[in-house]
Amino acid sequence: MSLYALTLTEAAAAIREGRITAAELVAACLDRIDAVDAKVEAWAYLDRDHALRQAEAADLHRKLGKALGPLHGVPIGVKDIFDTSDMPTEFGSVLWKGRTPRRDSAAVARLRATGAVIMGKTVTTEYAYFHPGKTRNPHDPERTPGGSSSGSAAAVAAGMVPGAIGSQTNGSVIRPASFCGVVGFKPTHGLIPRSGALLLSRALDHVGVFARTVEDAALLAENLVGFDEEDPDTRPIAHPPFAAVAASEPPLPPRFAFVRTAAWEHAEPATRAAFDALARELGDAVSEVDLGAAFARVFDLHRIVMAVEMAYNFHRDYETGRDRLSEPLRKLIERGRDYAAVDYARALAGREPLNAALEEVFDGYDALLTPAAPGAAPRGLHATGNPVFCTTWTYLGTPAVTVPLLRSEAGLPIGVQLVGRRGNDARLLRTARWLVGRLSSKRGSGRGAAPSARSPARRSAKEKRP
Repeated sequence: MSLYALTLTEAAAAIREGRITAAELVAACLDRIDAVDAKVEAWAYLDRDHALRQAEAADLHRKLGKALGPLHGVPIGVKDIFDTSDMPTEFGSVLWKGRTPRRDSAAVARLRATGAVIMGKTVTTEYAYFHPGKTRNPHDPERTPGGSSSGSAAAVAAGMVPGAIGSQTNGSVIRPASFCGVVGFKPTHGLIPRSGALLLSRALDHVGVFARTVEDAALLAENLVGFDEEDPDTRPIAHPPFAAVAASEPPLPPRFAFVRTAAWEHAEPATRAAFDALARELGDAVSEVDLGAAFARVFDLHRIVMAVEMAYNFHRDYETGRDRLSEPLRKLIERGRDYAAVDYARALAGREPLNAALEEVFDGYDALLTPAAPGAAPRGLHATGNPVFCTTWTYLGTPAVTVPLLRSEAGLPIGVQLVGRRGNDARLLRTARWLVGRLSSKRGSGRGAAPSARSPARRSAKEKRP
């Protein structure tokens, strides 16, 4: 197997055990970039010599017998909204072209502390909003990779790096992971510090990760979590054993609550058919659950919070350079400036009652099961796809992970999104890994057909629980 195809966990172990060097791995990834990135265009900034120098320094560190970090020598892609002291950080905007900060963001600093090689900066949409960057979907260059973490998802999917970090304020981790066919994980709000990253919305911004396996996502996220005094939404907690818990077996077979939410009307026929087939494979392990009419308000509430906070945070750029902003971003900022303070306060206050209602659901189920996006990646590069299946979980700050378990009739990936109880991120990752293993085992033995758009339509479950 080519070195670039190693998973993050495999690569870290191989370097730690001396079977490969960091320089060999980074060189293999650079060769892969040379081979495929002309069609994908995942990178906003890439200095090959600098990447190799980092890898060589990691190898020297190991030769000197010094302690190795859990990601020692492993190349990681960084979305171009996270400050890097040795590379430009331009936010996907012409207004910030050439900006090179003097400090690392908290997430990048933590990656360096683990020994990771910061491979380069991956493409983001403009200000991590909707206006697309140059990146194309690795499965079909005529389709969007999703956004706003376009380059991070595409780079992992195309084998350029084994892991990458991104952010989500609406659907910017889960949706591109689904479209590109990789694992995307958005942890509980405030679990990974956002200090030194572009601030869109304090209430909604999450740092997330991309990887090829659930175990990889767990290992990457585990090394990013923790308190940071510059991020007021983080708090001192014990180091979470994400990787160990994710790799363990659940004490009981997990139970899944299939939730359609008000977003279901946006699901494409291929997605509906694939989820029907998935429900048949899971059998008694899944039940359909109606979250209630109150959850239909989430989309309006999220829209208000996002518009107001982005209008506030981008005030200076709007005042000094509005003619250089995309039309969608200008309109969002203008809407945010028009909302009344009472509307914003009510939108913020709407989160806790809905999270309280979810707690009752999680008393009976290990995870909610829902699409990650309406369907496979849409054709065309003028937009990044609909984030509607992510909005609820971003607004509520719950952990979510998508795994590439389904396929469209054309063979394009469709992600299955699992949502967990706030703070129960490790258990959610364990449940996701169990689901991947369960379906892989069934399909490998020939007992189950891979869910796809060819499957006949059928309701996912007749049983409903309050």
